[in-house]
Amino acid sequence: MKWAVISALFLALAGTSAQATVIANGNFEDNVIGNNSWRWFGADQVNGWDGSNLEIWRGYAGVQAYSGQQFIELNAHGSNNGAWSIFQTFNTVSGARYQLSFAYRARASDNEVFSVSVADLNQIMTDHSTAEWRLFTGYFTAGNTSSLLRFTSGNNGTIGNFIDDVKVTELPPQIASNPVPTGPTGVLLAIAAAAMFWRRRAV
Repeated sequence: MKWAVISALFLALAGTSAQATVIANGNFEDNVIGNNSWRWFGADQVNGWDGSNLEIWRGYAGVQAYSGQQFIELNAHGSNNGAWSIFQTFNTVSGARYQLSFAYRARASDNEVFSVSVADLNQIMTDHSTAEWRLFTGYFTAGNTSSLLRFTSGNNGTIGNFIDDVKVTELPPQIASNPVPTGPTGVLLAIAAAAMFWRRRAV
């Protein structure tokens, strides 16, 4: 029975990837630009997003998108008051649990920093790498019928913080009814820990 529960959790987690994301234009593909180039836009010119300016890149400087053909640089060209910050408001079910995932990468320095926040999830991203994309997965509980996802740069200037493949999906009941830690790959760690615990009990 215990292994059946763990297997069900694995299957439910796999099912989240098949669900439609509630984020609009999370791959930043709607504003099509030329190959090996970049352009900056006011966020209100980019479907789904608002806030500061953002840059859309397409293969520029040899950096390929994590998903699709395009991605953004959060620290954008043009004037800006305060920190570079973009956000999107989307519909949620109050009290439901959701999974947030996105790819991120540093442009020029492994010390680049940005933060991401949505509902009760707040994370400061400090483990950038200029050499590769990394994937963040975190979890939050919606407190209302709409939620706001925000990315904010922690660096001055206009260089740093690549973001791509932003997704938010509602968790199935099998996962949502179990404690799921927030932060990167939290649910995988929780299931792996449970599996190890029951295996030790069985020995």
